[in-house]
Amino acid sequence: MARVAFHHPPLNVIDIPFMEELRAALAEIEERADVSVIVLAGSEKAFSAGVDVAAHTPDKVAEMLAKFHAIFRGMVSSRKVLVAAVRGQCLGGGAELAMMCDLVVTSESATWGFPEIQLACFPPVAATALAALVGQKHAADLILTGRTIQGVEAGFMRLANSAVPDHQVEGKVDELVARLSRISPTALAITKKAIYTWDAMHFDKGLARAEKVYLEELMKTDDAREGIAAFLEKREARWRGR
Repeated sequence: MARVAFHHPPLNVIDIPFMEELRAALAEIEERADVSVIVLAGSEKAFSAGVDVAAHTPDKVAEMLAKFHAIFRGMVSSRKVLVAAVRGQCLGGGAELAMMCDLVVTSESATWGFPEIQLACFPPVAATALAALVGQKHAADLILTGRTIQGVEAGFMRLANSAVPDHQVEGKVDELVARLSRISPTALAITKKAIYTWDAMHFDKGLARAEKVYLEELMKTDDAREGIAAFLEKREARWRGR
């Protein structure tokens, strides 16, 4: 087992250096024959509060999407079993990282959500893959309203395999890892490939389409630029409807 611990205090906000380090770490572990399980974990306060809003400005957004989505393409093609240990805030891009893991353990009190719509944006990975996990109506609810839910509801919606009290998250993850470690790593890798063969094809095409819509349509709107500016300037957004 390999553990990738996010450490970008206070809330593990995902900026471009974070993306580069995470992608490199996952790629390095992918080459290790002695590892069949990768655990992604944050801190007690936050798994991750999401992608740095400052990375959404016109001069950075294309690079940000390319580097962030490269992580997910690697996760989908990975031969390792990915396990997320979620406590605290798990929002936006952080929630996308968690949901794309094979197995997810969340604390009951964790805060999940995709709040991008509040900035007149949307989460491309969730827009592509969330409905397959939780169903179309739940996905539309979370993405279109931007509301947050607690870990208990995330478990009910199937965003997580289990929701447990905060102090039990690590123990539950250890239990999962121990069970997986008794299984042939070759069998795990091949079986994971078989499970995701259909979804992987659709995910790659769907994400490419979502990226195109994000860059060529959303990022050209006045409201998207205003939402990002208002957040960075700590003021109320003034929507123009265009």
